[in-house]
Amino acid sequence: MISTDDLARLYPDVDPVESGDFERVVRIKEEAFGRRVHERMLPSSEVLAQRLFAQGQELADLRRHLKHYHDLVINLQNHLHDLSASDQTQALLLKQLDQFLEDGLAEVLGRSDANDNLAILDDVLKIMSAHVIVRPSGHEFFVEGHDSLLKAGVRAGLMLNYGCGNGNCGLCKARVVSGEVRQVQPCDYVLSESEKQQGYTLLCSHTAVSDVVLETLEASGPADIPEQRIVAQVKSIAPVSGQASDTLLLHLQTPRSNRLRFLAGQSLTLGLAGSQGDFSATYPVASCPCDDRNLLFHIHRDAGDSFAQRLFSGAVRSGEAISLWGPWGDFVLRQTASHAASQPLLFLACDDGFAPVKSLIEHATAIEATDSITLYWMATRPDGHYLANQCRAWAEALDEFRYVPLFADDIASCGRQMVQAVCTDHSTAGSGGDLAACDVYLAGPGDFVDAVKREFSVLGVPLSRLCAMVV
Repeated sequence: MISTDDLARLYPDVDPVESGDFERVVRIKEEAFGRRVHERMLPSSEVLAQRLFAQGQELADLRRHLKHYHDLVINLQNHLHDLSASDQTQALLLKQLDQFLEDGLAEVLGRSDANDNLAILDDVLKIMSAHVIVRPSGHEFFVEGHDSLLKAGVRAGLMLNYGCGNGNCGLCKARVVSGEVRQVQPCDYVLSESEKQQGYTLLCSHTAVSDVVLETLEASGPADIPEQRIVAQVKSIAPVSGQASDTLLLHLQTPRSNRLRFLAGQSLTLGLAGSQGDFSATYPVASCPCDDRNLLFHIHRDAGDSFAQRLFSGAVRSGEAISLWGPWGDFVLRQTASHAASQPLLFLACDDGFAPVKSLIEHATAIEATDSITLYWMATRPDGHYLANQCRAWAEALDEFRYVPLFADDIASCGRQMVQAVCTDHSTAGSGGDLAACDVYLAGPGDFVDAVKREFSVLGVPLSRLCAMVV
């Protein structure tokens, strides 16, 4: 209801573009309580009714047990009265015991202790969402709103096995060890009678009614992700930071019935067919696998890249088809025994190397992979920090995230300058500890990557802790 011009007049000293305020406002809107309640948190009426019924059954069981205990105490009192009447020698002791029971029962029935608000909130959350444990990995996630088990697991960063995500292929079937699930969308894949008896279900078409334990395998690395070929649609093509930017944000959307499965940090080959010939190029995915339909790419203006030239020339428009195949590469987060916090994560990017790093950071925060993330982003051109606002927004929103922008005049010197900045920070108390204890992810031009590796080797940093990608 308030225009940006009015805000600018009221607060002339505030620069929302440089401060990252725009990104924070978008995030606030997306995560606003009202929107989350209506679109994500509230389950369907059928699932909500089942969860309320289950909680009602639990409450009825508690009342029934309490009544049984109350009746037991009354019967014990009556039995004590009978004994005291028949045996005068023990009458005094029995009378004292009877009075003890009477006083204790009166105290329990008349007690008005303060409510345990935390326990009450926990009961409410059991109605709003369901807790899921995956075996044998031990990973956990919550199912909210109308989400299927598959959608909720992927959003939480789990690398579950799936194909179409639409109930046709059967690749997402898993065994329900305990708990109750309910079908929320139709599916064409038919489970065998043996699979049904063993408790198998399709994760893409079922949601959790109660807390659930699932048994299914997850991908442990790039080797477990199959090569896929699909056709996506151009959703939008726009400059990343202003009309004069030399970097475009390419937004592709996959079909609902054929989503792309990939790991954060991997790349895809994009193909474009037209009357002027076929064009293809390989780019890292700049978005998180938790949204497998919407794929983002950062495309830099490059005279030697015919695919990029087609995009910058305006020859490709929204709605056009682009072929995808992949994913490729092993620039992915190291796997740990669980999603619990592990080693500090150190990301070193130069110019377009930010694209795969962005995917890794979003995935790491989704699965809570660590308690400490630091991003050093080196720019060697005017628009090198083309998403600086996003980095500042992360730093504002995440307690353990640090963003350090760096500048260099050329590629030849940027690697050495990067290592000098990192070593200076890590020799300062309170800045993150020993550099050798960090998992380092390095992405950028080949000369930059080679220089950083060389400098780290001289410093004695084990290269086994470094994962690199040339962009």
